[in-house]
Amino acid sequence: MEVSRRGFLKISGATALAGGLGLPAQKASAQGPPPKIVYTKETTTICPYCGVGCGIIVHTRDGKVVNTEGDPDHPINQGALCPKGSSLYQLSDNPNRLTKPLYRAPNSKEWKEVTWDWALDKIAVHIKATRDASFMQKNGAGETVNRTDAIASVGSAAMDNEECYLYQKFLRSLGLVYIEHQARI
Repeated sequence: MEVSRRGFLKISGATALAGGLGLPAQKASAQGPPPKIVYTKETTTICPYCGVGCGIIVHTRDGKVVNTEGDPDHPINQGALCPKGSSLYQLSDNPNRLTKPLYRAPNSKEWKEVTWDWALDKIAVHIKATRDASFMQKNGAGETVNRTDAIASVGSAAMDNEECYLYQKFLRSLGLVYIEHQARI
């Protein structure tokens, strides 16, 4: 269909006139559901998966993670994330995630659900016994070292930067020297 400039103006004028006469106008219905980050709290953190240190924005509502995304203002990743960083949301929202501690007694084949208090007390007893049995105040040269070589720790890829900092402070207070993290292995 060929429309000249004069024809276009006539059609436009007629359309405007029809709208001015009170003919019902159609409302646009291009509205979808509201974004899932509406009414959320934004917190920035560092991706826990590797040593690059990409910035992540975590959106929370009522104490639950609603969304995670790359931080466009972060100088390292500028909003981009690798596949592991993109799946960070699954750490908190995953039906297969364990939410209660499990314990397998020595020589047992079955795991049983235990309370957090029981599990933490059991861990503390084992750490204390191992540390007491292996604690070294001075090395062979007579220098003060205050350490234990019998306990080691491999950090978790599910911990963010702040949690790793607190965890390594705790481990060093116990006298551990063998402290490692997934990002460095």
